[in-house]
Amino acid sequence: SIEFIAFQSLDNATWKAQDTLNFEFQVTDTIKPKNLFLHIRNSNSYAFSNLYVITQLQFPDNKVVIDTLQYEMADKNGKLLGNGMSSAKESKLFYKEQKIFPTSGSYRVKIYQAMRKQGEIEPIDLEGVQEVGFSLEKIY
Repeated sequence: SIEFIAFQSLDNATWKAQDTLNFEFQVTDTIKPKNLFLHIRNSNSYAFSNLYVITQLQFPDNKVVIDTLQYEMADKNGKLLGNGMSSAKESKLFYKEQKIFPTSGSYRVKIYQAMRKQGEIEPIDLEGVQEVGFSLEKIY
């Protein structure tokens, strides 16, 4: 069951290279594992078959865990993955599986995209990303 879910809308359906998305959530249960997900709502104007993101999970004691994650966003024929019948798709992507939080308190997740054109080092703006979300689900 969902313990926390929130979405942030992106101006002009574009995830700019410098945009950092912040989510803050409370943890009280330090025993049961939880699954953490990123949610991406995108349109057909998303031009890539994958998505690279960098996440920072900040603990109540200010310790930070950084992850670089890659997700498939389209099949080998270029058809967008995700749920939705129209040109809008939502992908629910595993961020951390069976995570046990060691301390109760306020946690923060920062998410930014790390996409680049092939062979280039400058980050690019991602058109077609309408919303990015984060959720925390209890495992039974």
